[in-house]
Amino acid sequence: MKLRIVTGTASRRIALAACGLALLAGCGSGSTSSSTSPSAAASATSSSAAASPSGSGLCADAAALRSSLDQLRRVNVQPGAVSQITANLNNVKSALTTLVTDARGRFQAQSSALSAALDTLKTAVSSLGASPGVSTVSGVVSALGQVNTAAQNLLAAVNTDCPSAASSPSA
Repeated sequence: MKLRIVTGTASRRIALAACGLALLAGCGSGSTSSSTSPSAAASATSSSAAASPSGSGLCADAAALRSSLDQLRRVNVQPGAVSQITANLNNVKSALTTLVTDARGRFQAQSSALSAALDTLKTAVSSLGASPGVSTVSGVVSALGQVNTAAQNLLAAVNTDCPSAASSPSA
């Protein structure tokens, strides 16, 4: 009988986590995909390179960050989700580091805010792994919301040099 109660509680926790992440994913944007052709993306990158000191590298970095954020946003809640969120989180941090390096001091306020939000998410995910429960799931969902907001702000700032950076479903 106790096994049944634990199973029911675990099911409710997983369902709550799935609903929270689905809600967060729905808050990203009305758009669900980006349909820029490779030649159109190359043209946008080329024109941005002429207008910006950082050039196409910055635009490519923004695209990589946007892609890694999309992966973080799309994680499935299932056994092993903590390790998947952690891996996706590390990919976002790596993409952010590359963008910050190539931006050469530009977008510092926005990139710092995203970095802080990612640190908050890392802490929340660690708590979820150590002590799965409704409050830790809620903490992860809240931290993901902070990451989403900070990412929107950064990609909007990068949009001045790379117009395609603002059209992300996750931003």
